[in-house]
Amino acid sequence: MLTAIAITVDGLGFAAWLFLSSVGLTLIYGVMRILNIAHGGFYALGAYSSAWAIGLYATTGSPIVFSFLLIPLAALIAGLASGLLVERGVLKFMYGRDEVLMVLVTYAIFLILEDATKLIWGTESYVAWQPAFHFGTIDVFDIPYTVYKFIIISVAIIVGIALYFVLNKTRVGKLLLVVIEDREISAALGINVTKFFTVTFVVGAVLGALGGAITAPEISVSPGIGAEIIVLSFAVIVIGGMGSIGGAMIGALIVGFARAASVHLYPPAELFSIYLVMAAVLAVKPYGLFALAESRKI
Repeated sequence: MLTAIAITVDGLGFAAWLFLSSVGLTLIYGVMRILNIAHGGFYALGAYSSAWAIGLYATTGSPIVFSFLLIPLAALIAGLASGLLVERGVLKFMYGRDEVLMVLVTYAIFLILEDATKLIWGTESYVAWQPAFHFGTIDVFDIPYTVYKFIIISVAIIVGIALYFVLNKTRVGKLLLVVIEDREISAALGINVTKFFTVTFVVGAVLGALGGAITAPEISVSPGIGAEIIVLSFAVIVIGGMGSIGGAMIGALIVGFARAASVHLYPPAELFSIYLVMAAVLAVKPYGLFALAESRKI
């Protein structure tokens, strides 16, 4: 019984982290058809910015509760600055090129961002534990969990609802869905496709940075975290269907519970279980569970 509860809570926590880290990746692919490997760099920038700002704030002796404000602020600044720089400085000159070429371009940007984090923050690890332990722990059937874990789950739910509302209930979201369906017809109808591309890429970068920033208090932020998350994020969006926000949520839940079950039942298979689930899903649904339908063009 306790093992089932532990798998449920840990699975939800891991799924929330994965959803926050991968939803920006699937959003960018859905709108721009770019498999953005640089997303791992945005995640790392958010994590480093958050850990550095929280550490600096803690040295002032100010109330720790206000350090929570630094997490979204760090994500916003890191994602906005890096997303705008990458989209306006590089990608806008590459639109319309082959998708494989775009993968190589974003991989090069990812490597540049990895080196940029080392130049700015060095190669040592950053630990910003204060927010994660500020609210203490809560017992779930006598198993203690940090309250911060449930804050991350709550933030993931809020982000998912907000994205659903914006995409389906607002004029901007409906115009974006038109761009996703057919960018040529959208441009012919007078929709500023380039502007939608810029905004989408920046929002995706901010979401990637938010995934890193909100995770920073729970991990040791060190070089290489961007490469780790991009592999897991690809597993999530491939399972859910590339370009689908709902698919990213379901994919994150599947990977989260598979990983939590492995950790509690057979730890050596922790990583193997994730890719086993991905292979099983792709064997039945080659384009993922909720892949967006491709419009047939003549």
